[in-house]
Amino acid sequence: MTEPPTHDEAHGGGLGTRLNWLRAAVLGANDGVVSTAGLVVGVAGATESRAALLTAGLAGLLAGSMSMAAGEYVSVSTQRDSEKAALAAERRELREQPEAELAELTDLLAARGLSPDVAREAAEQLTERDALRAHARVELGIDPDRLTDPWHAAGASFLAFTVGAALPLLAIVLPPAPVRLWVTVLSVLAALALTGWWSARLGAAPPPRAVLRNTAGGALAMAVTYGAGSLLGAAGV
Repeated sequence: MTEPPTHDEAHGGGLGTRLNWLRAAVLGANDGVVSTAGLVVGVAGATESRAALLTAGLAGLLAGSMSMAAGEYVSVSTQRDSEKAALAAERRELREQPEAELAELTDLLAARGLSPDVAREAAEQLTERDALRAHARVELGIDPDRLTDPWHAAGASFLAFTVGAALPLLAIVLPPAPVRLWVTVLSVLAALALTGWWSARLGAAPPPRAVLRNTAGGALAMAVTYGAGSLLGAAGV
């Protein structure tokens, strides 16, 4: 007996929101890996002191994670304020100009491929059910029940950066001095290859190019900071 065809594609605005959060988490972790790796490798070029490496790594981890969280909070708060202002304006227009708003919703639905009669009927039904939600979703692209949360965004950025930064920090302080640099470099390049592959998958882009770009950028950052640290160490700074 033939199995009926299945359709596993997810629908709804929630999917796009989840993908955006996941992509932001991957990129945040990637930033934590690169920035902390560059910092600790640079210090390793100047000194072999485990205490100095730990101090620099922890300082970079905390400064970077707090900076990411604060920046994300400010950015998402601004977005949330804009969404709330747009909803307030739409609520006022629905109260003062209901017919004009109904015509506007009809035109928006017709622009999406519905016939004028069907668009009008759909607009009337949506308006009767919940006019503000209908206009928010169709006209503004906003889900009134799922406004962006700045605290959620800040926490996610803090966590993602911290997880990413922990890898080079542990890789530089745990191994013995003769191999710690190579352990760190190889661990960081492996992590960057993974985040590059995953970000490409999320964006439906070719993974090899993203992996190469990500690892090359990380390798360059570590080479530059290690060179600078070595010069400073040789100069006795």
